[in-house]
Amino acid sequence: MSPLQGKAFFLTGAKSLSLENLQVEENDEQVLIHVMRGGICGSDIHYYYHGGNGNAVVRHPMLLGHEVIGRVEKAPMSSGLKKGMRVAVNPSLPCRRCEFCLAGQENHCLDMKFMGSAMRVPHVQGGFAEFISVEPERCIPYNPEASDQMMCFAEPLSVALHAINQAPSLIGKRVLISGAGPIGCLISLVAQAGGATSVTAIDINATSRAMALKTGADAAYAPDSPEVETFKQAPGYFDVAFDASGAQPAIELAINALRPKGTFVQVGNSKGLMPFPVMTLLNKEINFKGSFRFAEEFEVAVRWLEKGKIDPMPLLTGEMDSSQMQSAIELAADKNKAAKIQLIFS
Repeated sequence: MSPLQGKAFFLTGAKSLSLENLQVEENDEQVLIHVMRGGICGSDIHYYYHGGNGNAVVRHPMLLGHEVIGRVEKAPMSSGLKKGMRVAVNPSLPCRRCEFCLAGQENHCLDMKFMGSAMRVPHVQGGFAEFISVEPERCIPYNPEASDQMMCFAEPLSVALHAINQAPSLIGKRVLISGAGPIGCLISLVAQAGGATSVTAIDINATSRAMALKTGADAAYAPDSPEVETFKQAPGYFDVAFDASGAQPAIELAINALRPKGTFVQVGNSKGLMPFPVMTLLNKEINFKGSFRFAEEFEVAVRWLEKGKIDPMPLLTGEMDSSQMQSAIELAADKNKAAKIQLIFS
């Protein structure tokens, strides 16, 4: 079949985007998607500014983007997908064969293909393009009456849901969230829906603290505020803490603010080694959990958004045409001006 041509910006290095005509090959096994929207993630920002994200370095031109929704243009008959259907695109494609996939832990797949990631060579291309071709299992249809702006939050909400799933029941619990960016605020929304008695956010940025309050947090404080000092006094105040910042001072603060037998969930990425309050974990018998991406939570996120179970819309601080991708990424990186920026594809 002849390829379909669309416009796309390829990342070729730090602060280097190249507008190209992308040839999308049509075949009978994949779904052709006309991308409608894509949310800019922190990892997209890292790739743009540094030419890599953590240990993943861009070695050849790569499409960014893993928070995308679109409209089906063509699909295999066996998929059940029809032309015109709106779908949220799951960026994760686990192998379904390794020991972790077979144990229901697909986020730890040994052969994961994650959209917009340079972990593999050749890289797995992302979704920031007019047209993409993806496997049918990536496509989760949603009610066309649901807001496209809302549904574009499916992937980051999946991350928040997975983080919550690492903790015990939050019913009647006091919850702390360190780092009130989009992921931290989504964790707050899920914690509220999950029955938390109170949700408190801590962030060094005043705009992020204001966003935490807009998304329903009971309180939001700067790390050096008197209230935070009170939280850290023995025996601690919170039952469960989530760190969405990856910053060493924020992690230490959150652990010190936990009560004995509390649970700490690390969600934010950090780079390299850092000092860590091991003795505080030991003395308080803190349950330490990591949270990496998501598994079955993606479809749950789609259904929650479709039904309006939570409202992430206060986080959407800007919408820009995909032709302005560079400016959009730079705006998304400015936490004094933006939380979540979505790209619109014509």
